[in-house]
Amino acid sequence: MLKTFVLVAIAMIAFAANSLLCRMALANTDIDPASFTIIRLASGAIALLLLSSYFQRRKSESVPSQGLFHGLKTNASVLGGISLFVYAICFSYAYISMSTGTGALLLFGAVQLTMISVGLFNGERFKKWQWLGFVLAFLGLVILLLPSAAAPPLLAGAVMVLAGMAWGVYSLLGKKSSSALLSTSGNFVYAAFFCVPLVGVVCFVGADNFVLNSEGVYYALASGVFASGCGYAIWYSALPLIKSTTAATVQLSVPVIASLMGWIALGEPLTMQILVASIATLGGIYLVIKK
Repeated sequence: MLKTFVLVAIAMIAFAANSLLCRMALANTDIDPASFTIIRLASGAIALLLLSSYFQRRKSESVPSQGLFHGLKTNASVLGGISLFVYAICFSYAYISMSTGTGALLLFGAVQLTMISVGLFNGERFKKWQWLGFVLAFLGLVILLLPSAAAPPLLAGAVMVLAGMAWGVYSLLGKKSSSALLSTSGNFVYAAFFCVPLVGVVCFVGADNFVLNSEGVYYALASGVFASGCGYAIWYSALPLIKSTTAATVQLSVPVIASLMGWIALGEPLTMQILVASIATLGGIYLVIKK
């Protein structure tokens, strides 16, 4: 139980850090969404491959292994790579066309709908106090984000919902993972490979659509290597230990954690709205996960 809690907590902190890095890059620098996504996925893939290679060598010193390539092929999936790529590129493009609150509500709403629907279909059930906890947690999210939300352009809204559904699928696939590091590494490699046609499309539309900014690149690298690569590997370690419905609910804590991190790291104001939303969301999650 303690191991599960620690893994989930670290993953949520990584997700929140990722949210801050994406916001700082896409909202505060000139880097374009395609470049940000390509750097994020490629750097994550490289870092994870190096990490996987190191642990595979350590493992082979004591127990003969079948090699890194076989491990990646066995544990990763094309669907995992596709869902990761779709999430990353849709999130980046949708994010620049709407407010933070609107984007988060659409994203996490789609994640909840996808994961909880699949969990219920597979026979998972909330008890009465868990339903109460889920409603309370989602209400906290609404309290936190609704005041800054505004009706987004229809296309941007649809793209953000698609990003949430893709992330829901990616998380659900993690429940079947037997090696979190190899699965995440392989999925990132597949996702980075899918960036190749993206480069072609952007160049065809106009190469001047690529806008690289040194500060934006640093944010993309930090997002790819640490918040995404390492964070997603930890998330894949936790997913087999919890239900799909629980995995969906705990992710509602990400905007709350991101707000608190913004207060600590960026000096953003800690308002009564944030405090009330934090208590409601974290209290609701506790009701969902408590035995």
